[in-house]
Amino acid sequence: MLKNNRLLIILALSVSVFISGCALPGLSGPAKNTIAVGTLGTSESQIMGNIVRLMIEHYTDAQVEMVNNLGSSIVQHKAMMNGDVDITATRYTGTDLAGALGMEPVNDPAEALETVQREFQEQFDQTWFDSYGFDNSYAFTVTREMAEKHNLETVSDLEPLVSDLKFGVDNAWLKRKGDGYEGFVEEYGFRFAKAFPMQIGLVYQAAANGKMDVVLAYTTDGRIKSFDLKVLKDDKHFFPPYDTSLVARNDVLEKHEGLREAIQKLSGKIDTEKMQELNYEADGKMREPSVIAKEFLQENNYFEG
Repeated sequence: MLKNNRLLIILALSVSVFISGCALPGLSGPAKNTIAVGTLGTSESQIMGNIVRLMIEHYTDAQVEMVNNLGSSIVQHKAMMNGDVDITATRYTGTDLAGALGMEPVNDPAEALETVQREFQEQFDQTWFDSYGFDNSYAFTVTREMAEKHNLETVSDLEPLVSDLKFGVDNAWLKRKGDGYEGFVEEYGFRFAKAFPMQIGLVYQAAANGKMDVVLAYTTDGRIKSFDLKVLKDDKHFFPPYDTSLVARNDVLEKHEGLREAIQKLSGKIDTEKMQELNYEADGKMREPSVIAKEFLQENNYFEG
């Protein structure tokens, strides 16, 4: 019996050593002269990740390994810190201020960007690049027909109507502190008559078919365009900025000649409306993010010059 137990222990230790020597697929760290680019599971992140991949391969002699479907900004951050990923293609100022940095929200976009750029350099030895040019924030959204009927341009314009409005919103936002529903009520001074918790992916159709009068959407979501919805201006600047940038480890930027310059070519080149269009190609027309990325860069000559 004792001998059998010893054999089981030896077998278990051998399996443990073998497993510990094998990293998870896609998170084994990049090979020599290969740069690992990480993305979230969203179409937006994967489109941008492929744009970054193609820019790197166009302007440098490095190859790119894609690490897709990282679960959250925190997972992205840990992958960067562990050296499993060299670059994360989509990082959002408001998200990482609260997440990776554990700081209070900053409502001024320029200040938010300056803060994450400084803190990521000092704390993590990483470069947070200037924004691509788009902001993926929450947005109060209505049908274009409703906007024209009631002359709606800003969130404040909803106040006279709220007693009759059905509001569709992501359940997590209803309970979130700071920039959640209670914070909104305090800032804007009104509450919707009925708030319906929904999955974020369902709010666009709910607005388009009249089941909801107002929904909380994401500004770059392609379904805003496909359902012809109108984003109302956050006139009291309630939501923190979520300007989108690439983050790279400094040792990787130093190792690969021309890498920093290739990445910088994308700064300020994609505005929110263009990102909506690209996302719609993926989510509305069901096209591959890699194909969308290639066509976009070809149309823009890889931002030569």
